[in-house]
Amino acid sequence: MRKQLFSASLALLVAAAGVSLTAMSQPAFASEIKYVVNNVAITTGDIQHRAAFLRLQKRKGDAADEMVEQTLRLAEARRLGIRISDQQVNEAYARFASNNKMQLAQLDGVMDKSGVTKQHFKDFIRAQMAWNQALGMRYRSEQGGGGLSEQDAVRKMLQKGGNKPSATEYLLQQIIFVVPAAERGALMAKRKREAEAMRARFNGCNTTREFAKGLIDVTVRDLGRVLAPQLPADWADQIKATKAGGATNVRETDRGIEFIGVCSAREVSDDKTAQLMLQNEGLGGKKDDAADELSKKYVSELKAKAVIVQR
Repeated sequence: MRKQLFSASLALLVAAAGVSLTAMSQPAFASEIKYVVNNVAITTGDIQHRAAFLRLQKRKGDAADEMVEQTLRLAEARRLGIRISDQQVNEAYARFASNNKMQLAQLDGVMDKSGVTKQHFKDFIRAQMAWNQALGMRYRSEQGGGGLSEQDAVRKMLQKGGNKPSATEYLLQQIIFVVPAAERGALMAKRKREAEAMRARFNGCNTTREFAKGLIDVTVRDLGRVLAPQLPADWADQIKATKAGGATNVRETDRGIEFIGVCSAREVSDDKTAQLMLQNEGLGGKKDDAADELSKKYVSELKAKAVIVQR
């Protein structure tokens, strides 16, 4: 579910790389407030950038409505404590360029010449990443309140002719080099170097606290055992690519600089795994459809409670 909205919305951009940038050039435009959504302003410029984004994707849609919904989604993600760092957005932007065999400068040119702008695309990426996490939290909450029991999940899978599923179970440790918000500009680069040095020495979770003793404001958290479907969306790919005894790349977060140590990894097959795997498939293999329906329902609820003023 966490990738469905993000990847689906970007897929059609691949063809844009071959479009004549000169023909796509858009004039600059003045910007004024068009909507106020729960005290957050949406400008005519925002809407024009989104309209250009729709044209670039060759996708129909209402640019103003999309911007209203994006504003609601971001506000809901913030309410849930979800924060997407600039580094996460920049990494996703760079991955998109790389996956589509484009240099960053080339992607920047496509965004700017088409009238979308690099910043608008990055704002879209941030909103999608945050919303996917919010959707995951909502989905797990609904399943926990009224979903299948572990035994029911196993029975449902066996009825479908499958064996009890297995999944990788990780034992994880989180290492945080804390950077206070007021000191991020001054300390971030220094803390990143310190985190990189500690990561380079990481050789398993038993010695992490010993390494951290001589360092200031370093927190080591034992995250316990986590099954693959439960991995946090923003760390999942890196954790899966890291061997037991190793550590993920360091990353900037709202807390400072972090990395995850993979203490161990093993394949497990039990009733809890069956329950999680079935839920992760969208209760019947219609994962994308389930995510889309849940998203529409969620946004409708947010709209019903929102104060939306058109200027």
